[in-house]
Amino acid sequence: MHVRDAKNREEVWLLDQLEAFGFEDPAFRSRDYVIAIDEEAGRKVGFGRIRVHSSDPPVCEVTCVGVLEDWRGQGVGAHILERLVELGRDQGFDRVVVFTSKTGYLKQFGFEEVSDASLAASERDRLETVRESSDPNAVALRVGVDEFSMPRRLRRRFADDERREEAATEDFGIDTESATYKYDTGRR
Repeated sequence: MHVRDAKNREEVWLLDQLEAFGFEDPAFRSRDYVIAIDEEAGRKVGFGRIRVHSSDPPVCEVTCVGVLEDWRGQGVGAHILERLVELGRDQGFDRVVVFTSKTGYLKQFGFEEVSDASLAASERDRLETVRESSDPNAVALRVGVDEFSMPRRLRRRFADDERREEAATEDFGIDTESATYKYDTGRR
């Protein structure tokens, strides 16, 4: 099992999951998502998203993490969250923010509640949007990308599996029905 970046061909699956979980994503882009894959079962078992707000200062937000019901309690969500924080660090962010009323789960990873007054204006605006649209009791939580910590009990449940899927021709925009694989380089 591993967590990887979502592929364009998985947009329909992601949109179906967002609807099933009741998550709203008015700015949907599959490239913002990661997907947890169980190779043994041949299934996608969870997903998550970061959204980079190009405000001043820029903000990196974890907007959602969803795990299919049969896979909950096995550390899948924790590893999705870890991958999202890594993506934030890879994009140059020192910290990641979440706006939610479900704080207990996130605090075990080092997220800390932040007062509204200490938020940047863009973060306050985003928090208000979340409160108005989906979670009236939402608060802001932050974690430094280097302070994120995975509890051992969750790390053990989800083995580090470095196997990766082979890239399919569809991932490169190649239509396998009409493509030919003949090349003429002009050399003999």
